[in-house]
Amino acid sequence: MAASQLLTVIEPDGGVNGHDVGMTNDELLHCYRTLLRTRAFDDTCMKLQRSGRIGFSIPNKGVEATQIGAAAALRRTDWLFPSYRDFGMALYHGVPMVEMMHNMFGNARDGAKGRQMPVHFSFVEPVKFVSISSPIGTHIPQAVGAAYAMKQRGEDTVALASFGDGGTSSLGFHSGLTFAGVWKAPVVFLCQNNQWAISCPSSKQTASESYAIKGKAYGVPGVLVDGNDVLAVRQATLAAVERARRGGGPTLIEAFTFRMAGHSTSDDPSRYVPKEQFAEWEKKDPVLRFEKFLAKKKLWNEDLRAQWTTEALAEVDAAAKIAEATPRPGIESIFSDVYADVPAHIRKQGEAAFDLARRKGDASAGDGKFPL
Repeated sequence: MAASQLLTVIEPDGGVNGHDVGMTNDELLHCYRTLLRTRAFDDTCMKLQRSGRIGFSIPNKGVEATQIGAAAALRRTDWLFPSYRDFGMALYHGVPMVEMMHNMFGNARDGAKGRQMPVHFSFVEPVKFVSISSPIGTHIPQAVGAAYAMKQRGEDTVALASFGDGGTSSLGFHSGLTFAGVWKAPVVFLCQNNQWAISCPSSKQTASESYAIKGKAYGVPGVLVDGNDVLAVRQATLAAVERARRGGGPTLIEAFTFRMAGHSTSDDPSRYVPKEQFAEWEKKDPVLRFEKFLAKKKLWNEDLRAQWTTEALAEVDAAAKIAEATPRPGIESIFSDVYADVPAHIRKQGEAAFDLARRKGDASAGDGKFPL
């Protein structure tokens, strides 16, 4: 593996060209099912936003293999510092769709109690999934700090920080890789290069021959991998994770992929992405590619796809109905989880707010429109 040579495992015909996949049939099918569930969750969230039932979402179509391949290389005891385009990482490790959907609606059962935007998930169980942050790159040094703490404690755990190609232009990327390289922190940096930082193409983002090669300046080895290949991403991430556990320090992985939709529900990619590029990458759909691999192993047929797609859509539909019917956070949640002992002036403000709500009615969510 190298920063300038693209690591690929699944060939166009579904073969693996002599690679040792190193996964059981059940593990492979779990990856496939998670691909379908991720796409179903993504598709439903897009429809919910377009119909005005939620305010915002982030398309995942086209980049699912990067998320799921990386997640497959991690233990549930490891720490994930995800980007906002990582639905598949949570689903792979067993986070129920309904718990994710509570965040999409920002209701009373949302872990963030409606204080975050949709897509800003945070979970302690069944996997350590640290709260997604909208500011680009801020979670990268946080992942390094957590990884360094793991090292100091002698824990057999690693942290994975996932970010887009635009994140490599952030201060957090520079700071994070600097400290990780010096400390040999057990952290894996996963750059999901989907070629567009919103509307900014890679050609205007960097003059480097790859994003992976940027690690060299920090003493961090870089690996370039086919991001539409579940098995290649898993192989690269697993090698990086094992290196980190042995005390070898961090690795920077660049997963070369393409998002087959907008940056967010507020974005129109047709204004800046050439139609030819979409057509080219549709042929490289990571789900179809993994199906070819599974078919070659006699683990897949179209009936399986139809069955699991139907089940995934039913699952997310049920989750959306539960989340939509769940009441919004109460006004008291404004003051909770902030102070161990509420200061007198904050308590006074709270009492005034509660009194106003009693007299005038609780705050309304408005007409469902969102400013983004």
